[in-house]
Amino acid sequence: MNLNLTGNHVEITPAMRDYVLSKIERITRHFDNIIDINVILSVDKLKQKAEATVNLRGKEIFVEADGLDMYASIDNLVDKLDRQILKYKEKNIDRRDNQGGLKDQEFEQSE
Repeated sequence: MNLNLTGNHVEITPAMRDYVLSKIERITRHFDNIIDINVILSVDKLKQKAEATVNLRGKEIFVEADGLDMYASIDNLVDKLDRQILKYKEKNIDRRDNQGGLKDQEFEQSE
């Protein structure tokens, strides 16, 4: 997994980088097939915004969160991202279990 952390109008401090890494670790615990994650932290007047794009095999998930505090924005971002990745994982498991292929379908022969 590659992590790309970018700051827009904000300097990424080592403490912020460590905080994002520790929070992203929670997501990788749920799902191993993450190719890369791009996180953008930005400041616009009083709004602290965090955005993340997660590339999975065959899917791209985008999440954004904003607030008055950057750390709170990162927390909200990771919560949203966690929910979406779990939803994607459950959907994949359902597809795998149900198959839906031709070999699973029963054919009726007309006489």
